[in-house]
Amino acid sequence: MKREFEWDENKNNKNKIKHKISFENAKDVFEDENRLQYALDVNGERRYLTIGKVFKVIILVVYTIRNFAFRLISARPARKDERESYLANSLSKQDDAYDKK
Repeated sequence: MKREFEWDENKNNKNKIKHKISFENAKDVFEDENRLQYALDVNGERRYLTIGKVFKVIILVVYTIRNFAFRLISARPARKDERESYLANSLSKQDDAYDKK
């Protein structure tokens, strides 16, 4: 199933300046099979956080879902604790795959 993405172009430009990550590139985080996903409520709106790898860099993407589209809100390099969680998850998946052999 193909995902639809949308974002506010002004927010995308600000994100590129502040975090050096465009939403065009950040959406590739959803292609990472080892990504981590969390959900939380902010001001009555469900927001999702995804930690994954894009261009060999671990990033965090914040988004919501509106009208069946993923609306990107922010993308930034992952903090140390977020990178550690991602790497631990990736290694555990590798261990699971190895155990099944």
